[in-house]
Amino acid sequence: MRLEFINRVRPGEILAKSILTSDGKVLLNNGVKLTEVYISKLKELNIYYLYIEDDRLDDIEGEDSILNELKIEAVKNISNIYKRLSLHGPVDIKETYKSMENLIDYIMSIDSISTNLMAIKTHDNYTYLHSVDTGILSGFLGKNLGMSKEDLVKLGMAAVLHDVGKIKIKSSILNKRTPLTSSEAGELKKHPEYGEEVLRSYSTIPSEVITGIKQHHERVDGNGYPRGLKKNAISKIAKIISICDVYDAVSRDRSYRKKFNPSDAYELILAGSGSIFDEKIVSAFKRTFSVYPLGTCLRLSNEVEGYVVRQNKNFPDRPVVRVLYNSKTKEPISFYEIDLLEHTDLVVMDIV
Repeated sequence: MRLEFINRVRPGEILAKSILTSDGKVLLNNGVKLTEVYISKLKELNIYYLYIEDDRLDDIEGEDSILNELKIEAVKNISNIYKRLSLHGPVDIKETYKSMENLIDYIMSIDSISTNLMAIKTHDNYTYLHSVDTGILSGFLGKNLGMSKEDLVKLGMAAVLHDVGKIKIKSSILNKRTPLTSSEAGELKKHPEYGEEVLRSYSTIPSEVITGIKQHHERVDGNGYPRGLKKNAISKIAKIISICDVYDAVSRDRSYRKKFNPSDAYELILAGSGSIFDEKIVSAFKRTFSVYPLGTCLRLSNEVEGYVVRQNKNFPDRPVVRVLYNSKTKEPISFYEIDLLEHTDLVVMDIV
């Protein structure tokens, strides 16, 4: 399986990971042979990359069917909650709690995270998949920090609901493609407090969940919002969500900006250690996640291009890449691998 920008995808290639709609249904299933029509429609949906089957990379795990089903269920729940809350209708929090408990059980059963876990987001399903992916990232990070299952479920609940307060903000602000005015930016910054306001009436939601939602934009140096809290005044749950929210958000294309290069997104988290983010949690982030997702095509400083097939533990920016073709002629070759941990003279120049 390889990760390709959609402009490099060719008709006849096979989709390796399913694409979901905003309500958790499968828009296009893995195993589908892509046609010009499919590719054109996906471009219209602002999908910028796809996972493609490739026999030369068949040792890279494809779609995790168990996780996919759990994510579909979680997306359905989050979509339903947002819609019901926006209409001031009744909400069954127990369903979301059970959905998150199932996800946490699965996360706890996996030895390590694959960076292929993130789903492909379209413009219309971004909010829900971003929420669920933030929950999954938070779950893995919390697990690495030694949190109990009970606390991991609370963490996951807060993570998937962290943006629920945005239902009280006008869509014209949320979807604006140009810079926000100071007034609009001020309104957007109220969404953590709106989230607390929306969920306070549900007695079954633990206080730690609501606190995590309210504080997920606080910064350890006191320059966050809504209260300007510092260091230990910010809950552990909020500190974890803060990192995972930013990392997932900047790693994805949005209607108003292109995504960050993976190494830049990763560096953004590391650069924020001690100012934006808690240092200990950033250290755990480095132990938990790698810079380049499996299947990503990288151009190295020697002009050779190859796909990431393995990660080197504790060296998140030095993966093993498999070279499948001549980088100049693009003709297939007998593939070979370059371990960037061994070849210290080489660096990653770009993602292609």
